[in-house]
Amino acid sequence: MNVDGKQLRPIWLGEDGVTVKVIDQRQLPHCFVVADLITVDQVIEAIQEMFVRGAPLIGVTGAYGVMLAAIAAQTTADPLKTIQAECDRIRAARPTAVNLAWGVDRVFQRVLAAGSDAERIEAARSEAAAIAELEAENCRLIGEHGARLIQAISHGKRGDTVNILTHCNAGWLACIEYGTATAPIYEAHHRGIDVHVWVDETRPLNQGARLTAWEMGKHGVPHTVITDNAGGHLMQHGRVDMVIVGTDRSTHTGDVANKIGTYLKALAARDNGIPFYVALPSSTFDWAMTDGVKEIPIEERNPDEVRYIQGLAGGKLVKVLVPPEASPAADFAFDVTPARLVTGFITERGICGASRTEIHQLFPEHD
Repeated sequence: MNVDGKQLRPIWLGEDGVTVKVIDQRQLPHCFVVADLITVDQVIEAIQEMFVRGAPLIGVTGAYGVMLAAIAAQTTADPLKTIQAECDRIRAARPTAVNLAWGVDRVFQRVLAAGSDAERIEAARSEAAAIAELEAENCRLIGEHGARLIQAISHGKRGDTVNILTHCNAGWLACIEYGTATAPIYEAHHRGIDVHVWVDETRPLNQGARLTAWEMGKHGVPHTVITDNAGGHLMQHGRVDMVIVGTDRSTHTGDVANKIGTYLKALAARDNGIPFYVALPSSTFDWAMTDGVKEIPIEERNPDEVRYIQGLAGGKLVKVLVPPEASPAADFAFDVTPARLVTGFITERGICGASRTEIHQLFPEHD
């Protein structure tokens, strides 16, 4: 994506071919920091501590982690066994996003087919790069399909502003290029459609206020940051035309795991007759699970993410304690929105309803 005249991605391979470079998203929007990942431990830390976040980006980061595992395994007695053990560690870094295991497994299968250390490293490197390009292209296609929905609303409003509410950050920072939920917004903006985005702050880590707002500002898309709990009010008063969110894992039956608070937005949208769409590449579908509420693992993170808030003060990033120091806190990272509340999925192959039948019509190879 174009940021201040520069083409940027949230992850890329350094000129030496062995250093994985990522934007440290914990520092945005006030500081732009690039972190170098050269070991599996650093990849796991980057995933767990959210240097990188968002299902597609986590998958690509995990894929490059397999390459780093193959490089380190050259000096071990049983390289394949070592790589497999490291793959297990990477997969376990975050439990909810299905793309992580998908990316790791896809690269590991290529590694298994290689004959030598050098071939294993090159196979991992090329497959990780291929996954990154695939996810970027998938997001571009999501943008094209989703923009038609926005265009239809614009026509119905005779060209008046289309107000879109989104939650968390499902932008290019989370997805290599374009984003998932933001891809239709960017494409509509490029087509000259008058769009405005309500950006949920998305507590506790404020990925909306920090990251989506930063993206929208850099790209010139009109937007307004709101508190997480303002969405229902805006919907009641006709100030939201549609909701588009991303997802970290969706079942092939239509249930959606996304950043905590998504379920509440879906309930408000249903109550007010507002379409609620989920944008995702097919790599984010879980083709085994059928009941998202019962089966999708919900990550519980460090309660300090709830207790403290980060911001800019005196030119420095600082963390401030909000509740009483002795008050306990809980940090549930995701919730699950049942399929009955989802208007449809926007995928790289088109738009479908949130049902097993319609999803499998788009992706029959998973029957």
